[in-house]
Amino acid sequence: MWSTPVGISVSPFLHPQSPPTNLNQLSFLPSKGPLPNKAGVCKASQVVDLFSTVSPDVFVREARLEDCWEIAETHCSSFFPEYSFPLDFVLRIDRILALVVGLSVPNGCHRTCLVAVIGSSGNETLFGIEEFRIGGFDTRLSLNKGYVAGILTVDTVADFLPRRKPMRQRRTGIAYISNVAVRENFRRKGIAKRLMAKAESQARSWGCRSMALHCDLNNPGAMKLYKDQGFKCINVPEGAKWPQPKTSPHINFTFMMKLLNPPSLSAA
Repeated sequence: MWSTPVGISVSPFLHPQSPPTNLNQLSFLPSKGPLPNKAGVCKASQVVDLFSTVSPDVFVREARLEDCWEIAETHCSSFFPEYSFPLDFVLRIDRILALVVGLSVPNGCHRTCLVAVIGSSGNETLFGIEEFRIGGFDTRLSLNKGYVAGILTVDTVADFLPRRKPMRQRRTGIAYISNVAVRENFRRKGIAKRLMAKAESQARSWGCRSMALHCDLNNPGAMKLYKDQGFKCINVPEGAKWPQPKTSPHINFTFMMKLLNPPSLSAA
């Protein structure tokens, strides 16, 4: 059974030491018509929201151990809604295992799963005195942890980025966005935009120069969301075998990138 990693990472083909100063210098992919929906294909058009209004009781934070099942439920119900028991249950278990294992990253890399929680301010009472971690998770348990309505993964691992020659080194300075999903009942409330904003803040805190992602070309809603957030389609060089997310073979991806401008310095 194929499995989509919880966190994946890519980078543009430009050398990390010489990043472009203007995305207009890069060529873009031509627009393509919609692809037919097929069983097993990620229903990516179902997992983004387009409106700016945000529910006042939505709080975005890093995922915790107790969020694992709801994260898996959000992921599978968004990307694989046509699957039924027992396959849907197996997929959720697979997601949980990938989530725990995937948040252990190589030295010098980062990976974080963000969750948009309904009904939690982030200041709730917690069980336990000492904090400890399993994989990439804070294991504190909450009396009122809220309900996970949306998820997003951001990392700098560069799993889905062509390596730098000749030593095939990982690309650096790029934060990669993946697995953006919002539960059906909470769409069109700006949750995806809030998750993206939090991910950008996280990327800046890691010192990243840019952000990147793959988007399904059969997903006009997601394309609009990312373009509204400043992402642009980047043309993959002809004949280049760039790695892509390991999903259904029927998915046709475009690579998108956003440059992160350095914080403006206030006048002395």
